[in-house]
Amino acid sequence: MGIDTSIIWIVIIFFAVFMYVLLDGFDLGIGMLFPFTPKKRDRDTMMNTVAPVWDGNETWLVLGGEGLLAAFPIAYSIILSGLYLPLIFMLIGLVFRGVAFEFRFKAKEGERHLWDKAFIGGSVVAAFFQGVALGAFLDGIAVSGRSFSGGPLDWIAPFPLLAGVGVIIAYTLLGSTWLIMKTEGELHDRMIQVAKPFALLLLAAIVAVSIWTPLRFPHVADRWFTFPNILFLAPVPLLVALCMFLLLRSLGRKPFRQPFVLALALIFLGYSGMAISIWPHVVPPAITIWEAASPPQSQGFALVGTLFILPIILMYTGWSYWVFRGKVKADAGYH
Repeated sequence: MGIDTSIIWIVIIFFAVFMYVLLDGFDLGIGMLFPFTPKKRDRDTMMNTVAPVWDGNETWLVLGGEGLLAAFPIAYSIILSGLYLPLIFMLIGLVFRGVAFEFRFKAKEGERHLWDKAFIGGSVVAAFFQGVALGAFLDGIAVSGRSFSGGPLDWIAPFPLLAGVGVIIAYTLLGSTWLIMKTEGELHDRMIQVAKPFALLLLAAIVAVSIWTPLRFPHVADRWFTFPNILFLAPVPLLVALCMFLLLRSLGRKPFRQPFVLALALIFLGYSGMAISIWPHVVPPAITIWEAASPPQSQGFALVGTLFILPIILMYTGWSYWVFRGKVKADAGYH
């Protein structure tokens, strides 16, 4: 029995996108938290918490996109054709966020507010259109044969727009729990107060999506609610409820790392639920991973290089976060 390289590749792609969501999520969340922290000193501290690591997070987005092109070129052509505008808007937001990140520290005092606004706007736009693209992907992309057959504005629909708002909420919660872990004093306390309502908003978004998708897609309802699947999949919503309870309880104490870890767990569970719902489709609901796969020889050739470089990416990412693992003090940086 040969190795199914399509399965290996889809796991790599899902892992890469998940790592991007985790690592760049709290980065974008910090930008969306700027309106809650008008003081320059606090904003400087917030940006200093991610300054050593933020520009390496997009590595995972590139890996996921290029992996899709190499392993599933049909899916790549359909998904990018259907989501062209949301992905362009997302990239524009990321550009504004990145440029503002660098220029804000160099700007004159009277011009800094412009880069602050660019940082906020870029973060909101990038997060929102990531959610819109995800929602449109889950909502189904119009396909005829092996080509995209929809229109350029198909993504303007209730579910993708709801997903866009949901991603903004999730990233803001990640950003606030990251700052709880990385800051001290007044900023730390403010982030605790901000995290509480966003945790509840995220719970509401999870419940809304969990109700919407089974009602809209019968195959998702069959996947989750038929016997014996319901026995195997029941731990997912139960773990979501447990993590949310523990997160809210930790915010009522003297939190440090626990809120951030629990927020990551919530994102992981939501991502896992999405993967369970769409499996084995790579273009829901029309094309499976095997129908979209490139020839095994092509997948195997690309896989050799990927399996070599992936541990290196994991090592330098882990090392950078380990080196800058402490708290950040205002006007002093890491200590």
